[in-house]
Amino acid sequence: MAREKELLAIGLLQMSCAAEPRLNLEKAVERIEEAAKRGAKIVCTQELFASHYPCQVEDPKFFDLAEPIPGPTTERLGALAMARKIVIVASLFERRAAGVYHNTSVVIGEDGRIAGRYRKMHIPDDPRYYEKYYFTPGDLDFVAHPTPHANVGVLVCWDQWFPEAARLTAMAGAQILFYPTAIGWWHGEPHEVRPKQRDAWETIQRSHAIANGVFVAAVNRVGVEGELEFWGNSFVSDPFGEVIARASGKDEETLVVECDLKKIEYTRRNWPFLRDRRIDAYGDLTRRFRS
Repeated sequence: MAREKELLAIGLLQMSCAAEPRLNLEKAVERIEEAAKRGAKIVCTQELFASHYPCQVEDPKFFDLAEPIPGPTTERLGALAMARKIVIVASLFERRAAGVYHNTSVVIGEDGRIAGRYRKMHIPDDPRYYEKYYFTPGDLDFVAHPTPHANVGVLVCWDQWFPEAARLTAMAGAQILFYPTAIGWWHGEPHEVRPKQRDAWETIQRSHAIANGVFVAAVNRVGVEGELEFWGNSFVSDPFGEVIARASGKDEETLVVECDLKKIEYTRRNWPFLRDRRIDAYGDLTRRFRS
C-alpha cells in the first residue's frame, strides 16, 4: 500500500541586493508574488534582504537601516500575505529601542498580521561579519510558530551551526526549520578552501534535518558586496537528509519546493532519535566547557 502524502509547497527567495532598500523590497515583493503564483504557501526571504549586508564594517550610519516591528516593511508584506493568502517569513534589521537592535525574522500570517517573531540568538564576530557591533542577542527563545500549513521554526544564519538551536526548535514542534542566511567568501580566501566551507555549511544543516526528523530550508543571497561574494546554493533538505532542491551558486532564483510532511512521521518511526535521547545525562550541556 502506498504511503500517504501531505504536500506543502514552500518558496525560497535567493536574491542579490542593491544599496537602495526600496529596490530590494520591490524585488522581494515581485518574487513573493511569483512564488505564490507557483503554489507556495510559505515563502521565506534571505537574511537582511532589504539592504546590502551591513556588517562588513563597524559604522554607526548603518543603524539607519533598522526599522521598528511592526513597521513599513511588515505592513507592506502583511498586505501581500493577506492578498495572496500565504505565510511570509521575512528577515529584518529591527530597531527595538534607541541603542537596542536585533537581527529579527518575523512570521506574517495569511491575515496579514505578525504571527511570530524570532531574534537571532547566536551573534558572530568574524572578519567582515561584525554582527556583535550591530545586534543584541535574541531573547525570544527557540520556538515553533503555528501556521495553517505547518509549524514553522525560524533560525538565522550563524544559528545554523549550532545543533542545540535546531534541537530545541524541533522539540518545540517545528516541522520545517527556515534559515535566512547571508554567507559567502571573503575575496582574500584561498580558492581551494571555498568549496570546503560551502560543503560544511550544507552538511551541518542536513545533519539537523536528520537528527530531528524535520525539513530544513536554507535561504542564502548571491552577488558581490564589498569584499564578500555570497555563494547562494539555497536548498531544502528532507528529514532523511536528502537535498530535494538546490539553487544556483551565482544566480538569483525563486525556488518553489514541495515538501511531503508525512515524511516526518515516517522518518522518525525508523530513526527514533527523539525517543532514544538520554535527557537524564545531558546536564553538562548548560556549561560552557567541561573541564
